Amino acid sequence: MSDQNPASDPDAPAPAAPGQYAQPAAPLTPEQDVQWGSLAHLGGILGFLPSLIIWLVFKDRGRFTDTEAKEALNFQITLTIGAVALWVLVTVITIVTFGFGALLSFLIWVPWILGVVFSIIAYLRAKDGQHYRYPFAVRLIK
Repeated sequence: MSDQNPASDPDAPAPAAPGQYAQPAAPLTPEQDVQWGSLAHLGGILGFLPSLIIWLVFKDRGRFTDTEAKEALNFQITLTIGAVALWVLVTVITIVTFGFGALLSFLIWVPWILGVVFSIIAYLRAKDGQHYRYPFAVRLIK
């Protein structure tokens, strides 16, 4: 075992200052950029969290990933807002109509089905390196 102090080693890299990273993350290769951009769309099947994580981690490392993850995230946020609004609407109608509104409960599945269908379409386009723009999305993240 060596008693050598790592701080006294002249070849050791200097420690990063507090609050700074030791090295910036390496840019993505073109293949990785397309892969992560397309996975941001496919992750939409599970909700907005995969797109959010991919965007936060890779937004500064690849232009394609930044664009596609933002697009996927905006679409998933739109679907989440729509799902909550539909749930509230169906609940209110059910209460007002003394239970007959429960016949509309199938509408709660519509945002999820749209999310799955459009996420797969977007993934198939993005994996080929093509940008995909969802037909409807509130673009909250620019």
